[in-house]
Amino acid sequence: MKIAGLRWTGLILFSALVVIGLEQFHLPAALLLGPMLVAIMFAARDKPLVIPRPLFYLAQGVVGCMIARSMPPTVFSEIASNGLLFAATICSVIIASTLSGWLLTRWQVLPGSTAIWGSSPGAATAMTLMAESYGADVRLVAFMQYMRVVIVAVLATLVARIWTPVTSAAPSSFAIMQPVDWPSFAFTLALILCCVGISRLLRLPAGALLLTLAGGLIAQNMHWLKLELPQALLMVAYAIIGWSIGLRFNRAILAYAAKALPRLLLSIFSLVAVCCGLAFLLVRFAGVDPLTAYLATSPGGADSVAIIAASSHVDLSFVMSMQTGRFIVVLLTGPLLAKWVAKRVHNTAEQKEEGKKPD
Repeated sequence: MKIAGLRWTGLILFSALVVIGLEQFHLPAALLLGPMLVAIMFAARDKPLVIPRPLFYLAQGVVGCMIARSMPPTVFSEIASNGLLFAATICSVIIASTLSGWLLTRWQVLPGSTAIWGSSPGAATAMTLMAESYGADVRLVAFMQYMRVVIVAVLATLVARIWTPVTSAAPSSFAIMQPVDWPSFAFTLALILCCVGISRLLRLPAGALLLTLAGGLIAQNMHWLKLELPQALLMVAYAIIGWSIGLRFNRAILAYAAKALPRLLLSIFSLVAVCCGLAFLLVRFAGVDPLTAYLATSPGGADSVAIIAASSHVDLSFVMSMQTGRFIVVLLTGPLLAKWVAKRVHNTAEQKEEGKKPD
């Protein structure tokens, strides 16, 4: 117990130091990236620390409420008015990720359907949890998913930093001494607790994020509630999400995946490159500004992209509409695609074996 307390103290202190360092460079989402990077270092050193699941769900609920607060009422009309554009972009990303997973499976870089689950663009937590129930190697799925989340989060942060001048950057993340509308805050907390509780009862993948997002949007757009989220609460939620991602790594997973690491990184950066190409097309033919297009097509976690987008000067409704739409499509098609591709690869391998047998 004492050792665990010391490790938690170290994790918190080192995270604070890294966050302060990142803040000096005015990097967006420093409160997410700092804890994430420190947690990876702790996990790689086999310092066993686990974020309690209820805290992780509540942090997702806070981020979902933050997204809802930042979204204008035009978010649904955004999806409707750009339906064809959204559909083409989302389908292109899913096709590219499925092709990547198929190649990794065909080249026997990873066993079974593991590569398909690991290559799914977004919904990292949901894909990891679902993959285990479908017989994939959950360790490698987690490695692929969260390695991509880290890479995309870092790249998205750097891109946001390049496109957002320091003079026009968002206020410091440490601006916690702000007035709070306590009655609205109490109702906002009640909404978060209610939505998170329902999501656990229904056992929805990433339901804490999605239900709170939906509930917050409805409450806000119907003028039932003013969403109030103090900066201190957001800081804690960001840290919990960063730690939850980083602490999923450990020495065993890293050692297990070391041999396949070059090909996995090639797969991840290839998918990122495809998404960058789609972002370029959005800029070139749809008139979307570069940073909005990049964040909208980034194949990372919706929560990390939301945090980065919220601290940058972008069209947040467009970014989150694209991310949310892809998230839902991935959840619906992920299991079917994984089973279909794995079966195809298995049948092809069997045919080759049959062909090698002497007559």
